[in-house]
Amino acid sequence: MNKSRIHLLKVRSLDNQWHDKDELFLHAAFQILVDFVEKERPFKYIDWSYDKLHRQTRREIKSLYAWWKNQRFRRRDPLDDKRLKAPPFKFEKIKDSSYSRMVQPDKKKHSAYYRALKRSVRLEEKWRKEDQRNLHRLVEIRHFLWT
Repeated sequence: MNKSRIHLLKVRSLDNQWHDKDELFLHAAFQILVDFVEKERPFKYIDWSYDKLHRQTRREIKSLYAWWKNQRFRRRDPLDDKRLKAPPFKFEKIKDSSYSRMVQPDKKKHSAYYRALKRSVRLEEKWRKEDQRNLHRLVEIRHFLWT
């Protein structure tokens, strides 16, 4: 009898829409961590007090798991505020041409939107760096993800 198994990874933190590979990579890696903690229950079956490295790794696993499950998904982009009114996209015909160009919106009239856009760009970079740091942390302890 063939006892080979097929391993499928269901990434629960993503919807069924298109996601770029860098995002899929991050979510897949952390789904493996979540499955390890929730399905394999390593804190029940592994002696994490064995040595200093095991104790540190246990803390690291718990920290990364808590960040992924509790902190990361609390992020709120300022542009998602329903009360925020985005400027309209308007186009004007270019004289003596079949082309059009976008009319720049009044930045004073939509100042709240542009402030939120600026905050959003800063937060996106901060969050990208945080994701990258935590992904590196996970890679550093991957050899402990077994029971």
